[in-house]
Amino acid sequence: MTETRTADIGKRAAAEAAVSLVRDGMMLGLGTGSTVAFVLEALARRIRAEGLTVAGVPTSEQTASRATALGIGLIDLASVAELDLAIDGADEVEEGSLCLIKGHGGALLREKIVATAARRFVVVVDESKVVARLGTRMSIPVEVVRFAHAATARRLERLAAPAVLRPGPDGAPFITDNGNLIYDLGSPGKSAEPIADPRALECDFNAIVGVVESGLFTHGVERAIVGDARGAVRTLTRQA
Repeated sequence: MTETRTADIGKRAAAEAAVSLVRDGMMLGLGTGSTVAFVLEALARRIRAEGLTVAGVPTSEQTASRATALGIGLIDLASVAELDLAIDGADEVEEGSLCLIKGHGGALLREKIVATAARRFVVVVDESKVVARLGTRMSIPVEVVRFAHAATARRLERLAAPAVLRPGPDGAPFITDNGNLIYDLGSPGKSAEPIADPRALECDFNAIVGVVESGLFTHGVERAIVGDARGAVRTLTRQA
């Protein structure tokens, strides 16, 4: 079995477990990424089979398009005071703290806005995304405004180097749905130093003028649902 196929089994299992938390009448936050694709499919099946009436706020144009194609009703976040539940993926989940690295799908700003607007925020991942400490496997995405972005990147590198401007599929700089750029910070790998204090680093990133938002999510995760290659799931909660 290929690595991709193995990961997909875990993603699908985690997605289906998360969608089981959805109740009729809920207003949902719908994340972005490969695991959320399975969430959307599972949610659409429940809508068809059970006649669920739900509405979702998508965190990207990609998610909005897919949800619409599947028959999932969408709403504007500005029209509601609060969401009942947000479901999203993650690039890394720190076991114990449930701090996250997100944004390798390019939707980190909208993902954080939607997660913050939800009473409950549930993360779905395959087991490869669970780490003892953040920053050992994945770089940290930071969304920045285009004006003088190289100057912003130099300031970011004082906190985590290198700062690499993310390319799009055509080789030109990747542009987010908000019209901004993304820099990926750090050099993850076998010799990478983990992030000592994700909460402090998140604050430091966001204090830099020109930064829109960082891919460090350090608050608000209720649980992380983790699927494995056998299709089994386990739930991680924050440890005191």
